[in-house]
Amino acid sequence: MLFPATACLVQENIGATNAWGFDLSAACSGFLFAYQTGCSFVESGQYKKVLVIGADKMSSITDYTDRNNCILFGDAGAAILLEPSDDLSLGYQNSILGIDGSGKDKLYMKGGGSLNPPTHETVDKKMHYIYQDGKAVFKVAVKGMADVSYQLMQKNNLTSDDIAYLVPHQANKRIIDATGQRMGLTEDKVMVNIDKYGNTTAATIPLCLVEYYRAGKIKKGDNLILSAFGAGYTWGSSYLVWAI
Repeated sequence: MLFPATACLVQENIGATNAWGFDLSAACSGFLFAYQTGCSFVESGQYKKVLVIGADKMSSITDYTDRNNCILFGDAGAAILLEPSDDLSLGYQNSILGIDGSGKDKLYMKGGGSLNPPTHETVDKKMHYIYQDGKAVFKVAVKGMADVSYQLMQKNNLTSDDIAYLVPHQANKRIIDATGQRMGLTEDKVMVNIDKYGNTTAATIPLCLVEYYRAGKIKKGDNLILSAFGAGYTWGSSYLVWAI
């Protein structure tokens, strides 16, 4: 459903009676954009606990007769909790985020909204499914994710030896590999779970964090670079030092 906001449904289910929230849409970069927003709330001193959730149900807009796209996506949701720290060397450090609306027709859903509201005709034309120009998106995504991640390293005077893990959006293994190589990282420093879940869009980064943390692979003080690229186009990279 388009409304009420998913944040309202989560709030009720977890019993957060003294809380507020909202949905944020930035496709596959949604978690990074929400993470930046949540960190800003904490840094301002206005809030002490912010839950940032990345979740999507791509199966609901997937055309399973379209073999170019239906094999790519999965459904998932994952979350992180942000809290203030007295140690400024831990937690969120900074980000580089960006958008470019010229890519709007390369990866989108043609039907829906005010432009093409649902009708018998739009449904018959399969306009309410994902449309993707795979080659065009791949070309831009490889450069976008790799470049922004490398720029963030330079901004923070980080070398490949300083980084414990790259936590990339799980869109495509070749894009993930290209980003790691641009950063000078060995494969063991790049989180991957696309082989298990496919592209879960806004959920891929928090899902990686949860899995690797539960497996004991992330420890306090580890430098992590989060990186994503999505429809819009949207992209970004965030640098954090693991704090727990």
